Amino acid sequence: MQVGLFTHPSAYDHRGPRGHPERPERLRAVVDGVVASGLTVVRQEASEVDLGTLAAVHEPGYIRSIERFCASGGGALDPDTFAVRATWEAALRAAGAGLDAVERLSAGFDGCAFSAMRPPGHHAERDRAMGFCIFNNVAVAAAALAGSGERVAIVDWDVHHGNGTQHMFYDDPRVLYVSLHQFPFYPGTGWLDETGAGAGEGFTVNLPLPAGSDGVVYRSAFHHVVGPVLAEFAPDWVLISAGYDAHLRDPLASMRLVADDYRAMAQVVRSVVGADRIVAFLEGGYDLTALTESVAATLQGVAAGPSAGIVAGEPAGEAAETLARAVEVFSRWWELG
Repeated sequence: MQVGLFTHPSAYDHRGPRGHPERPERLRAVVDGVVASGLTVVRQEASEVDLGTLAAVHEPGYIRSIERFCASGGGALDPDTFAVRATWEAALRAAGAGLDAVERLSAGFDGCAFSAMRPPGHHAERDRAMGFCIFNNVAVAAAALAGSGERVAIVDWDVHHGNGTQHMFYDDPRVLYVSLHQFPFYPGTGWLDETGAGAGEGFTVNLPLPAGSDGVVYRSAFHHVVGPVLAEFAPDWVLISAGYDAHLRDPLASMRLVADDYRAMAQVVRSVVGADRIVAFLEGGYDLTALTESVAATLQGVAAGPSAGIVAGEPAGEAAETLARAVEVFSRWWELG
C-alpha cells in the first residue's frame, strides 16, 4: 500500500524560542516514521491554502492579523504560541496540505495520506491562536469536505483536547468529532457533557481520561465507544488529529501509550472507511523516538486493516468509571454495548 506524504520545507522554518518543545526536529522524526512504516512513500509538496477557503473556519480579520504579525517579524501570540516571519507560509501550507491530500486521494490514489506539517492546528479557534496552533488544519479539510456533501469524522487522539476543532463543528451534524484526551489538563475543555448543540447534539464525543491511562484504557474506549460510534455514523472520510503526546515517553503529559496502541486505534479507523479515505494530520508529540515509532505504527495499522484484537483487557478504577459513564451518556444518540 502507498502513503501520500504531504509536507514542505517551510515547515522547518517555523521556529520558536530555544528549548520550545514544538520544534523543527519533530518533523524530521515524523518523516522518518512515515518511511519506517514500510509503505511505499509518495512525496508531495503541500500547497498554500486559498485565503477564502481558510475563511470558512477562521475569521478574515484574524487571518489578516496573523499575516501582519508574521510580516512584522513575529513574536509570542500567547505564552505558548509563537510565530516568525516564515511562519505565515508554513501555516498556509499546513492548512493546505490536507486539502491536497483529499484531492489526491479522491483522484484514485492507492493508499492513505499523512500531512507532516507544522505548526499543528487543533487548538486554533476561529479568531485565536493557542496551544502552539495558528490555523486549524484538520478543520479546514473537514469544512471543505462537508461543504461538498461528504460525511466527515474527526478522530483526535492527541493527549490534549482539540478545543478549536470541537467549537468549529459543535452544531454541525455533518462532522462527527471524537476526542480521547487527558483530563483535567490543558486546555480545560472536553468533559463528557460537551456533546454538541442544536442539530449537532450528539456529534461531539469526548472521552476525558485520567492521567496514567494506558493502552488497555484506550483500546477499551475504542472497542466500547469510538468504534461503534464511527460505524453507526458511517463517514465518507476519517481525518485523524494524530498527536502522539499520549505516549509514555512524552515529556508534556502523563499517559502511557506505546506505539502498538496507535496501530490498534488506526485499525479501528480503517474498519469504517477505505485507506484512501483516511488522512492523518500531525498534532502534538514531543519525544522524537516516540514520534517515529508511533507514526510508523499508525500507518501499519491502516495498511493491516481491521482486527478483532483491539481489546487487551478491561480498565479499572477511575478510567473504568469514566468509560462506563461515557457509554451511558452517548447511548442517548448511538447504539453502544
